[in-house]
Amino acid sequence: MSKTIGAIPDRLQEIIEEFGWLEGQEKLELLLEYSEKMPPLPDWLDKETNMDQVHECMTPVFVHAELENGGMVFYFDIPPQSPTVRGYATILAEALHRASPEQVINLPPNFYRAMGLEKVLSGQRLRGIDSILNYLKRLARQKIE
Repeated sequence: MSKTIGAIPDRLQEIIEEFGWLEGQEKLELLLEYSEKMPPLPDWLDKETNMDQVHECMTPVFVHAELENGGMVFYFDIPPQSPTVRGYATILAEALHRASPEQVINLPPNFYRAMGLEKVLSGQRLRGIDSILNYLKRLARQKIE
């Protein structure tokens, strides 16, 4: 895990450590708690016109990225019927809040392994997780081009 730590923002490192202390079903329960914390979209953000869909993910995931004072802010819209994907997206939105685009781009692609999520999620869900992170990296690159 020490290789991963250097490229991870502090808040995400705290979340990784929190998951690291948990076993099996406890990891899923914490992921579901994050799912319930997903904030509603701000009134100014219209899903139909201002959000991108992550087509690589089987779950309908919509995301919008803003660059505010040099830091990224991500907004997600994911149905409550997909709590694991919702939880993961909430973790990313919280942990990467105000991270620089470069920090987002340099985030290790498999940091979730340090959380132990590969032990409790299906391969299909893990591919969805990869897709969401790759999409956030793409949005971050667009902000610095």
